[in-house]
Order: sequence, then C-alpha cells, then structure tokens
Amino acid sequence: MSVNPTFKIHVVTFCLSFMMYHGFAQNEIVNLWDGEIPNSQETTEQETVEKGDITKVFQVKKPTLEIYLPTKRNVIDKAVVICPGGGYHLLAYDWEGTDIAKWLNSKGVAAFVLKYRLPESKSLIVPHEAPLQDVQRAMRWVRFHAKDYNINPQNIGIIGFSAGGHLASTLGTHYDALNKFKEQPIDTVSARPDFMALVYPVITMKDDYTHKGSRNALLGKTPNETLIKQYSNELQVTENTPPTFLVHSTDDSAVPVENSLNFYKALKDKGVKAEMHIYPYGGHGYSLAINKGHLQTWTDRLYEWLLSLK
Repeated sequence: MSVNPTFKIHVVTFCLSFMMYHGFAQNEIVNLWDGEIPNSQETTEQETVEKGDITKVFQVKKPTLEIYLPTKRNVIDKAVVICPGGGYHLLAYDWEGTDIAKWLNSKGVAAFVLKYRLPESKSLIVPHEAPLQDVQRAMRWVRFHAKDYNINPQNIGIIGFSAGGHLASTLGTHYDALNKFKEQPIDTVSARPDFMALVYPVITMKDDYTHKGSRNALLGKTPNETLIKQYSNELQVTENTPPTFLVHSTDDSAVPVENSLNFYKALKDKGVKAEMHIYPYGGHGYSLAINKGHLQTWTDRLYEWLLSLK
C-alpha cells in the first residue's frame, strides 16, 4: 500500500511537536517533602487550578518546586527561589511565578518556583506555620541539591511578590525557626537566603499598614498580639538578615508603600545592605510591568543589583 508523501510529512511534524511538548518543553517538578508532609492531616480537599489570564492555584496540599534552568553558557552563578503572591488565599502561579522564572533564566539565573501550602486549608494543623515550613524546606532543597544543578550553594536568594513577599521576608527574618517535625539530613542545611528581592511586599501584620486579606488568611481574623508581632517582619530584622532589594509603588492601595519603607528603615538601622525603588505609579500586582512605561525598568534595576552582589 502506498502512502501519500504529504501524509508522511504531517506525521513526522506531529511526532516532533509531541516530543517537544512532552519532552524537551517540560520543566522538572519535584515534591518538597518525601513521604509524610509535616503539619498536615488528611482531608477531602483537592488542589484546584483556575485557568484565565492568570493561572491561579488554590488549596495546595502537596508543595512542589518547578525548576527552570538557563543554558549552561549563560549561567551567572546565582539561583532564586520564587514565591508567587495571592494574599495567602491563592497563588498567581504564572503571573508572579513561572513568568518570573523565565525572565531570570534569560539573565542566566537558575529559578525554582515554589508552590507552597496556603493557610486557609483545612488540611493544616497549625495553619500559620505551613508556608514558612515550606519555604524553609525549599531553600534547603535547592542548597542541598546545588551541585546537581551547577549552582553555588552560597549564592541562592529568594524573591517574593505581595503575600509571597511576606513569605520571602519571613524566611529572611525567621530562617532559623526550629523544625517541629522529625528531621531528615536535608533539614539541617541552612535555610538562610543569601539575598532577597521583595516586590510590592506585604511586610507588616500590624493594623496601620497591613493587607487585611493576607493577615486574615495567615493569622485568622482575631490574631493575638504575639502572632502579630512575630509575623510583622519589620520588627524581626537583625544584622544577619540578608541583603535586600525592594520595589513598590506610591499609589499601591492594596499594600501600602509603608510596608517597604518601614522594612527598608529596619534594614538600614541594623546595618543590612539594602536598595529600594519607589515608583510613583503602578498600583499593585504588576508582575514584570510589561507595557507600563518607566515601571517596567524595575527588572533592569534588579538585574544590576544581582550583578553587584559579591
């Protein structure tokens, strides 16, 4: 039986496309926790993904890292763990996660997108502890496996957006929080980021400038003063807090610019190296700020700052 040559071409094209999509185009995704996930209990909840102009992830039960690596000839010997925002209610997974990873790759930086547990989930035993446990484990995982990805274990930072910025700054100020579960060797690795980038971050849990939605999700609607102070990260800065890059907009009506201003002052007072860029416009939640005029240059400033780190 003869076969039409055009048909053969279509078949080959389809097979190559299939291989590209299901092979080379896929990024490695790893589970943060082997076996039992600490601070969790079995429920009927299911993780859900809402596809729209932004991909939103809800009710995370199994936290993961999605790994994005630049080509070896472009590597600049830095890696970043990415914490997407979403008010501790959801994760803006592509908008403030995978899109950021691709941009970092374009600058030679290895990137790891963190899908962390969200404290409103009924699967959590102590809700406010779960995000920090996940981000500590994420930093330890990347550092533990640094050689596997040609990463300098002393040059691993974190970037967070909005509530993800709160989580990133929580790691930067609480990286040595004690583990409340049976440790594995990986859990003895340092969780301290070598640098932080915080983009329109939630910093405080105090009434004056907090983002109430993030606070309600993380701490509940009637948190006690101890928890409020514990997670008001401007109060937790020490001389060992990592060097920090801050970006915010003056007209941010969701997360007031004072979150960044007060964190910068706390860093300055403790002698921590910090750089801050305050833009007059932009509001909240602009990701890479593409097509937003001068605001979109914030990524250029971040890249310059990353290159300046020693």
